[in-house]
Amino acid sequence: MTMRHLFTILTLLLALQITFGQDVSKQNARKKKIEDEIAYIDKQLSNTKSKQRKSINTLNLTQRQIENRREIIYTLDKDIKRYNSLISTKSNEISRLERRLDTLKLYHEHLVYNAYKNRDAKVWFMYIMSSKNIGQSLRRWSYLKNLSTSVQKQATQIRSLQEQLTQERGKLQELRLSSISTQKEREKEYDKLTQEETKVMNTINSLKREEKKLRNDMNKKKREVEKLNKEIERILAEAVRQQKQAGKAVKVDYELSAKFSDNKGKLPWPVNKGVVVEKFGQAYHPVFRTVKLPFNNGVNISTDRNAKALCIFDGVVKQILVMPGYNQCVLVQHGEYFTFYCKLKQVNVKSGQTIKRGAVVGTIDDNEEGNAILHFQLWKGTDKQNPEHWLAK
Repeated sequence: MTMRHLFTILTLLLALQITFGQDVSKQNARKKKIEDEIAYIDKQLSNTKSKQRKSINTLNLTQRQIENRREIIYTLDKDIKRYNSLISTKSNEISRLERRLDTLKLYHEHLVYNAYKNRDAKVWFMYIMSSKNIGQSLRRWSYLKNLSTSVQKQATQIRSLQEQLTQERGKLQELRLSSISTQKEREKEYDKLTQEETKVMNTINSLKREEKKLRNDMNKKKREVEKLNKEIERILAEAVRQQKQAGKAVKVDYELSAKFSDNKGKLPWPVNKGVVVEKFGQAYHPVFRTVKLPFNNGVNISTDRNAKALCIFDGVVKQILVMPGYNQCVLVQHGEYFTFYCKLKQVNVKSGQTIKRGAVVGTIDDNEEGNAILHFQLWKGTDKQNPEHWLAK
């Protein structure tokens, strides 16, 4: 292997390490965020446990915890796979370096032996004089002249390669230790996941004992969701109809709409701290797994007691309404976009007023378990949107 090939391999190895480091940094940031959410859910579950009550909300929180735990395990699995890949690459590179070192040592021994044989000036003279022609004499003279320099050069290369090997072996050991540590962390997370899955099954079995009450609650909630969905769809359809009828008299603030649209995936959350426990879209009942629930036009966010609902973008308060099961709801218009904030026990705004991003819309009502649940929706005209696609990750 030439020094050029060796340099190319080392460069590729360095590039691989840099890419690996960048990926790990991103994954660690994501992992830290998930761990923070897990800690927050643990706190909410702890508050619920203190009331000795198992409920659908407890079940939803635990299932969300399981989702987070699985994502952490998936992240750790990726880390382990990357570590193993880098360990394999580095091990192969160390083997190449060792072979290169062996070759250099053999060559160095040969040079030293020749230098020893030709250490006497008389031997040098006889060696040159025994040449068949002038050309050969010049080549022999040049060889003997450079022999000492070659010996020193090879010795320097050997020392450099030995130092490099020591460093690479140290890095390899660090990688192996990191891989072992990650595997142990993965085992701990898997144990926690198993415990949480057991808790979910216990909660489901406990709730099934109250099947009659649970089904009554479920049917009541279905009616409330359907009524809310119809009312919101009616309000938005009416708002769009009025805009079309009024023509130029009523203008949609398209500049505000564009700014809103540009912030997709970066909009602030409607609460200071919270976790989504019921996602957007179609879902099945967490206990009666074959029962399809009404389509969720938004998300339910579990947060702290007396938490404030915050406006996610500049806009105008379009309407305030009261709905069964959802307490007070506030509709805010952002150009052609709309946001809904439901389950408020207190409203801090009035219809028609301008509202800024981050302003308090109202105080979220507490549930029986001591937590607060905000129902949040986001629409573009009459088209429902998945809020999680718009809110910052």
